[in-house]
Amino acid sequence: MKALVFLGADSMGLRDEPDAAARAPGQVLLRVDAAGICGSDLHAYHGHDPRRVPPMILGHEAVGRTANGRRFVPNPLIPCGCCARCAEGRTHLCPNRTMLGMQYAGCFAEAVAAPEANLIAVPDHASDIAAALTEPTACVLHALHLSQRALARPVAEARCLVIGGGAIGLLAALYLKAWGARGVMLAETGEGRRRTVAKADAAEPFDPRATPPDAGHLDLVFDAVGSSVTRRMASTAVAPGGVILHIGLQDSEPGLDTRRMTLQEITVLGTYCYTRADMEHALAALAGGVLGDLSWVEERPLADGAAAFAELGSGRAAAPKIILRP
Repeated sequence: MKALVFLGADSMGLRDEPDAAARAPGQVLLRVDAAGICGSDLHAYHGHDPRRVPPMILGHEAVGRTANGRRFVPNPLIPCGCCARCAEGRTHLCPNRTMLGMQYAGCFAEAVAAPEANLIAVPDHASDIAAALTEPTACVLHALHLSQRALARPVAEARCLVIGGGAIGLLAALYLKAWGARGVMLAETGEGRRRTVAKADAAEPFDPRATPPDAGHLDLVFDAVGSSVTRRMASTAVAPGGVILHIGLQDSEPGLDTRRMTLQEITVLGTYCYTRADMEHALAALAGGVLGDLSWVEERPLADGAAAFAELGSGRAAAPKIILRP
Protein backbone atom coordinates (compact mmCIF):
# COMPACT_ATOMS: atom_id res chain seq x y z
CA MET A 1 0.00 0.00 0.00
CA LYS A 2 1.01 3.62 -0.42
CA ALA A 3 1.91 5.41 2.80
CA LEU A 4 3.40 8.73 3.87
CA VAL A 5 6.32 7.79 6.10
CA PHE A 6 8.22 9.90 8.64
CA LEU A 7 11.86 9.24 7.74
CA GLY A 8 13.66 11.54 10.17
CA ALA A 9 13.79 15.18 11.20
CA ASP A 10 12.05 17.33 8.57
CA SER A 11 11.77 14.40 6.18
CA MET A 12 8.61 12.67 4.92
CA GLY A 13 8.33 10.32 1.97
CA LEU A 14 5.57 8.59 0.04
CA ARG A 15 6.52 4.98 -0.48
CA ASP A 16 5.23 1.44 -0.75
CA GLU A 17 4.70 -0.25 2.61
CA PRO A 18 3.41 -3.74 3.46
CA ASP A 19 -0.38 -3.83 3.44
CA ALA A 20 -1.89 -2.98 6.82
CA ALA A 21 -3.19 -6.02 8.67
CA ALA A 22 -4.95 -6.65 11.96
CA ARG A 23 -2.27 -7.19 14.60
CA ALA A 24 -4.42 -9.01 17.13
CA PRO A 25 -7.90 -10.47 17.68
CA GLY A 26 -10.59 -7.81 17.84
CA GLN A 27 -8.91 -5.54 15.31
CA VAL A 28 -10.33 -4.45 11.98
CA LEU A 29 -8.90 -2.93 8.84
CA LEU A 30 -10.05 0.52 7.74
CA ARG A 31 -9.53 1.84 4.23
CA VAL A 32 -8.62 5.44 4.99
CA ASP A 33 -10.77 8.10 3.30
CA ALA A 34 -9.19 11.17 4.93
CA ALA A 35 -6.58 11.89 7.60
CA GLY A 36 -5.68 15.21 9.21
CA ILE A 37 -2.22 16.55 10.02
CA CYS A 38 -2.02 17.30 13.75
CA GLY A 39 0.31 19.63 15.60
CA SER A 40 1.80 16.59 17.32
CA ASP A 41 2.57 15.10 13.90
CA LEU A 42 4.47 18.30 13.10
CA HIS A 43 6.27 18.05 16.45
CA ALA A 44 7.44 14.57 15.43
CA TYR A 45 8.28 15.76 11.91
CA HIS A 46 10.72 18.28 13.37
CA GLY A 47 12.37 15.50 15.39
CA HIS A 48 11.04 16.69 18.76
CA ASP A 49 9.10 13.60 19.83
CA PRO A 50 11.23 10.62 20.91
CA ARG A 51 8.08 8.48 21.16
CA ARG A 52 7.64 8.53 17.38
CA VAL A 53 10.63 6.65 16.01
CA PRO A 54 11.33 6.78 12.25
CA PRO A 55 10.55 5.17 9.92
CA MET A 56 6.95 5.54 11.11
CA ILE A 57 3.56 6.07 9.49
CA LEU A 58 2.15 9.00 11.45
CA GLY A 59 -1.46 10.19 11.60
CA HIS A 60 -4.24 9.67 14.13
CA GLU A 61 -7.08 11.97 12.97
CA ALA A 62 -8.97 9.92 10.41
CA VAL A 63 -12.10 8.45 8.92
CA GLY A 64 -12.21 5.20 6.98
CA ARG A 65 -14.34 2.32 5.78
CA THR A 66 -14.55 -1.32 6.78
CA ALA A 67 -14.85 -4.12 4.23
CA ASN A 68 -18.64 -3.69 4.15
CA GLY A 69 -18.36 0.01 3.30
CA ARG A 70 -19.42 1.42 6.67
CA ARG A 71 -17.59 4.57 7.75
CA PHE A 72 -15.93 4.87 11.14
CA VAL A 73 -13.68 7.24 13.03
CA PRO A 74 -11.00 5.36 14.98
CA ASN A 75 -10.28 6.51 18.52
CA PRO A 76 -6.47 6.37 18.23
CA LEU A 77 -5.90 6.01 22.01
CA ILE A 78 -5.58 2.38 23.07
CA PRO A 79 -5.78 2.04 26.90
CA CYS A 80 -4.84 -1.01 28.94
CA GLY A 81 -8.35 -1.36 30.41
CA CYS A 82 -6.98 -2.58 33.76
CA CYS A 83 -5.55 0.42 35.64
CA ALA A 84 -7.20 2.82 38.08
CA ARG A 85 -7.63 5.54 35.43
CA CYS A 86 -9.33 3.09 33.07
CA ALA A 87 -11.61 1.93 35.90
CA GLU A 88 -12.61 5.57 36.46
CA GLY A 89 -13.52 5.96 32.79
CA ARG A 90 -10.57 8.32 32.23
CA THR A 91 -8.93 6.04 29.69
CA HIS A 92 -7.07 8.96 28.09
CA LEU A 93 -4.95 9.17 31.25
CA CYS A 94 -4.06 5.47 31.26
CA PRO A 95 -0.31 5.31 32.01
CA ASN A 96 -0.02 2.25 29.78
CA ARG A 97 -1.88 3.67 26.79
CA THR A 98 -0.59 3.28 23.27
CA MET A 99 -1.63 5.12 20.14
CA LEU A 100 -2.06 4.86 16.41
CA GLY A 101 0.63 6.91 14.72
CA MET A 102 2.95 6.53 17.68
CA GLN A 103 3.55 2.96 18.86
CA TYR A 104 1.52 1.58 15.94
CA ALA A 105 1.35 2.48 12.27
CA GLY A 106 -0.94 5.45 11.75
CA CYS A 107 -3.44 6.79 9.27
CA PHE A 108 -1.34 8.50 6.57
CA ALA A 109 -1.76 5.43 4.42
CA GLU A 110 -4.29 3.65 2.27
CA ALA A 111 -5.31 1.52 5.23
CA VAL A 112 -4.87 1.28 9.00
CA ALA A 113 -5.59 -1.44 11.57
CA ALA A 114 -7.51 -0.38 14.68
CA PRO A 115 -9.27 -2.11 17.59
CA GLU A 116 -12.92 -2.70 16.75
CA ALA A 117 -13.86 -1.43 20.23
CA ASN A 118 -12.30 1.94 19.32
CA LEU A 119 -14.45 2.54 16.24
CA ILE A 120 -17.13 5.24 16.26
CA ALA A 121 -19.78 5.04 13.56
CA VAL A 122 -20.10 8.07 11.28
CA PRO A 123 -23.61 9.34 10.44
CA ASP A 124 -24.52 9.14 6.76
CA HIS A 125 -25.03 12.91 6.54
CA ALA A 126 -21.55 13.72 7.88
CA SER A 127 -18.86 14.65 5.37
CA ASP A 128 -15.47 12.98 5.42
CA ILE A 129 -13.98 16.31 6.46
CA ALA A 130 -16.30 16.61 9.46
CA ALA A 131 -15.53 13.03 10.47
CA ALA A 132 -11.76 13.49 10.12
CA LEU A 133 -11.95 16.50 12.46
CA THR A 134 -13.50 14.41 15.25
CA GLU A 135 -10.27 13.79 17.16
CA PRO A 136 -9.01 17.41 17.42
CA THR A 137 -12.56 18.63 18.08
CA ALA A 138 -12.86 16.12 20.93
CA CYS A 139 -9.65 17.53 22.43
CA VAL A 140 -11.22 21.00 22.40
CA LEU A 141 -14.55 19.82 23.78
CA HIS A 142 -12.85 17.96 26.64
CA ALA A 143 -10.78 21.04 27.46
CA LEU A 144 -13.78 23.36 27.44
CA HIS A 145 -15.75 21.06 29.73
CA LEU A 146 -12.85 21.24 32.21
CA SER A 147 -12.73 25.03 32.01
CA GLN A 148 -16.51 25.31 32.28
CA ARG A 149 -16.40 23.49 35.62
CA ALA A 150 -13.62 25.78 36.86
CA LEU A 151 -15.15 29.12 35.83
CA ALA A 152 -17.07 31.02 38.50
CA ARG A 153 -19.82 31.88 36.01
CA PRO A 154 -21.21 30.22 32.84
CA VAL A 155 -19.22 30.34 29.61
CA ALA A 156 -21.99 32.48 28.10
CA GLU A 157 -21.00 35.25 30.52
CA ALA A 158 -17.24 34.85 30.05
CA ARG A 159 -14.84 37.15 28.24
CA CYS A 160 -12.56 34.75 26.38
CA LEU A 161 -9.16 34.85 24.73
CA VAL A 162 -7.90 32.06 22.50
CA ILE A 163 -4.16 32.09 21.81
CA GLY A 164 -3.26 30.49 18.48
CA GLY A 165 -5.16 30.29 15.20
CA GLY A 166 -4.38 26.70 14.30
CA ALA A 167 -7.07 24.03 14.20
CA ILE A 168 -7.31 23.68 17.99
CA GLY A 169 -7.56 27.42 18.54
CA LEU A 170 -10.08 27.94 15.74
CA LEU A 171 -12.22 25.02 16.92
CA ALA A 172 -12.11 26.41 20.48
CA ALA A 173 -13.30 29.80 19.21
CA LEU A 174 -16.09 28.17 17.19
CA TYR A 175 -17.22 26.16 20.21
CA LEU A 176 -17.13 29.20 22.50
CA LYS A 177 -19.21 31.13 20.00
CA ALA A 178 -21.68 28.23 19.74
CA TRP A 179 -21.92 28.16 23.55
CA GLY A 180 -22.76 31.88 23.59
CA ALA A 181 -19.57 33.35 25.05
CA ARG A 182 -20.10 37.11 25.21
CA GLY A 183 -16.79 37.99 23.68
CA VAL A 184 -14.12 35.85 21.99
CA MET A 185 -10.78 37.30 20.89
CA LEU A 186 -8.12 35.25 19.12
CA ALA A 187 -4.42 36.09 19.18
CA GLU A 188 -2.53 34.93 16.08
CA THR A 189 0.74 36.24 14.65
CA GLY A 190 0.20 34.84 11.16
CA GLU A 191 -1.65 37.19 8.83
CA GLY A 192 -3.03 34.38 6.69
CA ARG A 193 -4.49 32.59 9.66
CA ARG A 194 -6.01 35.81 11.02
CA ARG A 195 -7.82 36.14 7.69
CA THR A 196 -9.00 32.53 7.97
CA VAL A 197 -10.33 33.12 11.50
CA ALA A 198 -12.15 36.26 10.38
CA LYS A 199 -13.64 34.46 7.37
CA ALA A 200 -14.88 31.64 9.62
CA ASP A 201 -16.54 34.29 11.82
CA ALA A 202 -15.21 32.46 14.85
CA ALA A 203 -13.68 35.32 16.85
CA GLU A 204 -12.10 38.76 16.66
CA PRO A 205 -8.54 38.02 15.47
CA PHE A 206 -5.62 40.30 16.27
CA ASP A 207 -1.83 40.32 16.17
CA PRO A 208 -0.64 40.27 19.80
CA ARG A 209 2.76 41.65 18.80
CA ALA A 210 1.11 44.87 17.61
CA THR A 211 -1.74 45.00 20.12
CA PRO A 212 -1.22 42.98 23.29
CA PRO A 213 -4.45 41.99 25.07
CA ASP A 214 -5.49 44.17 27.99
CA ALA A 215 -4.03 43.02 31.27
CA GLY A 216 -6.28 41.31 33.81
CA HIS A 217 -9.55 41.39 31.85
CA LEU A 218 -10.19 37.90 30.44
CA ASP A 219 -12.19 35.31 32.36
CA LEU A 220 -10.96 32.39 30.26
CA VAL A 221 -7.66 32.20 28.39
CA PHE A 222 -7.34 29.16 26.12
CA ASP A 223 -3.66 28.65 25.25
CA ALA A 224 -3.59 26.52 22.12
CA VAL A 225 0.13 27.16 21.54
CA GLY A 226 1.81 26.32 24.84
CA SER A 227 5.06 28.28 24.63
CA SER A 228 6.83 30.46 27.17
CA VAL A 229 5.65 33.53 25.21
CA THR A 230 1.99 32.49 25.21
CA ARG A 231 2.09 31.45 28.87
CA ARG A 232 3.34 34.93 29.75
CA MET A 233 0.55 36.42 27.64
CA ALA A 234 -2.02 34.24 29.38
CA SER A 235 -0.65 35.11 32.82
CA THR A 236 -0.97 38.82 32.08
CA ALA A 237 -4.36 38.73 30.32
CA VAL A 238 -6.34 36.53 32.72
CA ALA A 239 -8.61 38.28 35.21
CA PRO A 240 -8.47 37.71 38.99
CA GLY A 241 -10.31 34.48 39.70
CA GLY A 242 -10.12 33.53 36.02
CA VAL A 243 -9.02 30.35 34.28
CA ILE A 244 -6.04 29.56 32.06
CA LEU A 245 -6.64 26.44 29.98
CA HIS A 246 -3.30 25.08 28.77
CA ILE A 247 -3.62 22.66 25.85
CA GLY A 248 -0.69 23.57 23.60
CA LEU A 249 2.58 21.64 23.83
CA GLN A 250 5.09 23.75 21.92
CA ASP A 251 7.70 23.76 24.70
CA SER A 252 8.25 23.19 28.42
CA GLU A 253 9.96 26.49 29.20
CA PRO A 254 8.74 28.80 32.04
CA GLY A 255 6.25 31.58 31.50
CA LEU A 256 3.46 31.30 34.06
CA ASP A 257 3.41 34.00 36.71
CA THR A 258 2.85 31.65 39.64
CA ARG A 259 2.90 34.50 42.16
CA ARG A 260 -0.03 36.13 40.37
CA MET A 261 -1.77 32.75 40.10
CA THR A 262 -1.59 32.48 43.89
CA LEU A 263 -2.41 36.03 44.92
CA GLN A 264 -5.38 36.34 42.55
CA GLU A 265 -6.75 32.79 42.76
CA ILE A 266 -6.23 32.04 39.09
CA THR A 267 -6.91 28.47 38.04
CA VAL A 268 -4.45 26.84 35.64
CA LEU A 269 -5.68 23.66 33.98
CA GLY A 270 -3.69 21.23 31.91
CA THR A 271 -5.75 19.15 29.52
CA TYR A 272 -4.94 16.09 27.45
CA CYS A 273 -6.95 14.34 24.77
CA TYR A 274 -10.52 13.14 25.39
CA THR A 275 -12.82 10.32 26.40
CA ARG A 276 -14.92 8.26 24.01
CA ALA A 277 -17.94 10.33 25.03
CA ASP A 278 -16.06 13.49 24.02
CA MET A 279 -15.39 11.97 20.59
CA GLU A 280 -19.01 10.95 20.09
CA HIS A 281 -20.32 14.40 21.05
CA ALA A 282 -17.67 16.13 18.92
CA LEU A 283 -18.64 14.07 15.87
CA ALA A 284 -22.31 14.88 16.44
CA ALA A 285 -21.53 18.62 16.65
CA LEU A 286 -19.46 18.54 13.47
CA ALA A 287 -22.04 16.51 11.57
CA GLY A 288 -24.82 18.79 12.77
CA GLY A 289 -23.15 21.98 11.60
CA VAL A 290 -22.75 23.38 15.12
CA LEU A 291 -19.20 24.47 14.24
CA GLY A 292 -19.98 25.94 10.84
CA ASP A 293 -19.34 24.78 7.31
CA LEU A 294 -15.65 23.85 7.91
CA SER A 295 -14.65 25.61 4.68
CA TRP A 296 -11.37 26.60 6.34
CA VAL A 297 -10.12 23.00 6.03
CA GLU A 298 -7.85 22.33 3.06
CA GLU A 299 -7.77 18.96 1.27
CA ARG A 300 -4.74 17.54 -0.54
CA PRO A 301 -3.85 14.12 -1.96
CA LEU A 302 -1.65 11.89 0.18
CA ALA A 303 0.98 12.11 -2.56
CA ASP A 304 1.37 15.81 -1.70
CA GLY A 305 1.72 15.08 2.01
CA ALA A 306 5.45 15.78 2.24
CA ALA A 307 4.93 19.25 0.78
CA ALA A 308 2.02 19.85 3.16
CA PHE A 309 4.22 18.97 6.14
CA ALA A 310 6.95 21.30 4.90
CA GLU A 311 4.47 24.14 4.44
CA LEU A 312 2.88 23.67 7.86
CA GLY A 313 6.23 23.15 9.54
CA SER A 314 7.60 26.42 8.18
CA GLY A 315 4.50 28.38 9.26
CA ARG A 316 3.61 29.30 5.65
CA ALA A 317 0.21 27.59 5.63
CA ALA A 318 -2.82 29.83 6.06
CA ALA A 319 -5.11 26.81 6.49
CA PRO A 320 -5.38 25.78 10.15
CA LYS A 321 -5.94 22.17 9.08
CA ILE A 322 -4.79 20.16 6.07
CA ILE A 323 -6.53 16.87 5.38
CA LEU A 324 -4.76 14.24 3.28
CA ARG A 325 -6.70 11.96 0.95
CA PRO A 326 -5.10 8.57 0.06
